[in-house]
Amino acid sequence: MAYSEEIRKRRTFAIVSHPDAGKTTLTEKLLLFGGAIHVAGAVKSNKIRKTATSDWMEIEKQRGISVATSVMAFDYADHKINILDTPGHQDFAEDTFRTLTAVDSVIIVIDIAKGVEAQTRKLMEVCRMRKTPVIVFVNKMDRDGKDPFDLLDEIEEELQIKVRPLSWPIDMGQRFKGVYNIYEEKLDLYTPSKQFVTESVEIKDINSPELENHIDPDLAAKLRSDLELIEGVYPAFDVETYLKGDIAPVFFGSALNNFGVKELLDCFIKIAPSPRPVQAIERVVDPEEENFTGFVFKIHANMDPNHRSCIAFVKICSGRFERNVNYKHVRYDKWMRFSSPTAFMAQKKETVDEAFAGDIVGLPDTGNFKIGDTLASGENLHFKGLPSFSPEMFMYIENADPMKAKQLNKGIEQLMDEGVAQLFTNQFNGRKIIGTVGQLQFEVIQYRLLHEYGAQCRWEPISLNKACWIESDNVEMLDNFMKRKVQYMALDKDGRNVYLADSAYVLTMAQHDFPDIRFHFTSEF
Repeated sequence: MAYSEEIRKRRTFAIVSHPDAGKTTLTEKLLLFGGAIHVAGAVKSNKIRKTATSDWMEIEKQRGISVATSVMAFDYADHKINILDTPGHQDFAEDTFRTLTAVDSVIIVIDIAKGVEAQTRKLMEVCRMRKTPVIVFVNKMDRDGKDPFDLLDEIEEELQIKVRPLSWPIDMGQRFKGVYNIYEEKLDLYTPSKQFVTESVEIKDINSPELENHIDPDLAAKLRSDLELIEGVYPAFDVETYLKGDIAPVFFGSALNNFGVKELLDCFIKIAPSPRPVQAIERVVDPEEENFTGFVFKIHANMDPNHRSCIAFVKICSGRFERNVNYKHVRYDKWMRFSSPTAFMAQKKETVDEAFAGDIVGLPDTGNFKIGDTLASGENLHFKGLPSFSPEMFMYIENADPMKAKQLNKGIEQLMDEGVAQLFTNQFNGRKIIGTVGQLQFEVIQYRLLHEYGAQCRWEPISLNKACWIESDNVEMLDNFMKRKVQYMALDKDGRNVYLADSAYVLTMAQHDFPDIRFHFTSEF
């Protein structure tokens, strides 16, 4: 097939980690090697007013954290690479979970000093569930941290995955000398530099006296004994085991100082999977099929604040997507044509004429798309695994400026379509309730409503514990339940019944008293 070679060149992956492990910095350095950017922004330095390429929303620049997944594409060594930089902050975990449905592999960034943190464990569970291959990058080697062997034990125990180091650090912190690249059998020497890559020396035989020409004899002896231990303790690296998601190769480096990143990238393009088959409800879709299929995994409002535009991010699962060709929107059962599909470099975008399986394209959205929608050449397919989770924090949202009611409603509608948070309308008093998984989302919504839509909102507290979607085949029982709980019943933005329980005890009692009602904690059922 003509374009199977195009598909084999594709590598689509997400970079995930706990906040502050250096994920966005690593993304930048990968772009630097791909020639996509020519100078790396010091992500948090106020002296240099270049903020990270992938953090382009105003609030991200102010906070120094990522609050939305951004997509970047570049070419490197005859491969087409699509990176999705995800938010690390747990309040935005839902965006990250959904992003993991659109990638073929994952790089997990771990801080040498902090080790495995709670958020990393959660993300790894999603990867394990989906059998997504994982590479671990241990960052910040230029700072003092945990012993590398202890850290590897921690990764195996906490993330429940076998590991195999493919590079090994020579000391750390102020004494950091570099790494020995086990995969390519060469010594990479470290000189701190944010802009340039450091030199490497090929040393096939680690026992050769040449090693002492480059590093101190004591360090050389320690490196030899460490490598011997690695060979004895860890299984030999096998690409097939990695692709099945059963073993994670580990690299060490310092993203801020550009060290160990190229080695990671060079190994990644050799071993990481090209686009893989995707499970739809009806059947498994193979990327090399002729017919185009794809699904919306994210919607972003206001990519360009001047035009109030929404963009739907579509992951292409099979075939070739072409500009100005009609494709079927499966949920609406109607055909649509896209005259300006775009490819991304964070906020910068360019129109594309074609894209292949594994690529991510942005389609201008005027309210036609919801997360999880399928586009296809004609076949009715439904891709699964894009849930909205039950929120755990709730606030009434009120209009603080009656003259701007229209802007507020539009802003709420577009931000809810992004899946940032969920909107419930109380059936008893008609008030709007926003539900989120974290406190920070309320601040982000308020900030974006004001700065992107010119609408002011204020929050009013409400004491609720959990939202659950309800359904039942027993109409009488459902009716009775809704009458008894009338003050706690709401509709979500798709008009489905949601019960807002005010405590865990009340919810347990409701489940006990109404056995024929099904209580769902994700919106996908």
